[in-house]
Amino acid sequence: MSETKGKGYIVRHLRDARVVPCHCGQSHRIFTRQDTPVANLHVTEITDSQKHSHDNITEYYYILKGTGKMELNDDVIDLEPGLAVLIEPHTTHRAWGDITALIVMIPTGSSVA
Repeated sequence: MSETKGKGYIVRHLRDARVVPCHCGQSHRIFTRQDTPVANLHVTEITDSQKHSHDNITEYYYILKGTGKMELNDDVIDLEPGLAVLIEPHTTHRAWGDITALIVMIPTGSSVA
């Protein structure tokens, strides 16, 4: 089943998600602002992201596969499968390596469709 909508829930498969370039790399937009203003759910493939921050968005990264690094303000951490990172608003961040991450953004951003 690729999608069910309108019954109080949405079911969507990763293969049916829209793929777009983003600050972090290539993003599979599973759930977006068009679905709900509560949160975005993306699976993102990261090789070398641009340093950025969000004014009113908290991000949760969960590393699904691969390894790399993440810069958070002036700190650098190692990324590996199973690691979770919570990024508060106004925290500058970027990641690099060969990483696939599940990213949840709360609330959804107007520029994140």
